[in-house]
Amino acid sequence: MKTLLRLFSLAIIVMVISCNRGTKTKNENDATTAGASSVSGGQENVQDNDSQKDVVKVAMGSKDHTTLVAALKQAELVTSLSNAGPFTGFAPTNEAFDKLQKGTVERLMKPDQKEALQNILQYHVFMSALTPESFKDGQTLGMVNGDDVTVKVKDGKTILNNSVTIIAAVPASNGIIYVIDGVLLPPQTK
Repeated sequence: MKTLLRLFSLAIIVMVISCNRGTKTKNENDATTAGASSVSGGQENVQDNDSQKDVVKVAMGSKDHTTLVAALKQAELVTSLSNAGPFTGFAPTNEAFDKLQKGTVERLMKPDQKEALQNILQYHVFMSALTPESFKDGQTLGMVNGDDVTVKVKDGKTILNNSVTIIAAVPASNGIIYVIDGVLLPPQTK
């Protein structure tokens, strides 16, 4: 009888401890959920210093792409490009933007030019991750804005629209970024 009483007591103690642990976990989850709901923004606000960076975070970490990052923010495309993808992003350097006609970047950064800026930036994004080996001479890429980019491969170089050269490839968690030496401008609508 004493053994049965001890087993019964032990069972009650185990249940009480288990219930208390469950309550702690629930409260901890509630605190975590409450903290998470107070953070605004999308995927770009996730703090992760261990995983490979997405295409936007790679660009943000580059001193050669500050103009591109400012344009992405102004066009409100950061969240879109921080999502799962996969994307191929063609990233003009600051020097590439400097090659544009004087005043072009400043004009495009005005609030009333947001749609035009989005169109240009979306002309730099392809919806799939293209490896360097994927580019073929004569290939046509359908870009996010609906227009096409033509690819030319000559002497080991990949050239876009007969004017912009890919100078580096940088892998990202949601695709790949190709650093380019010019800005791709969509065809003029007629």
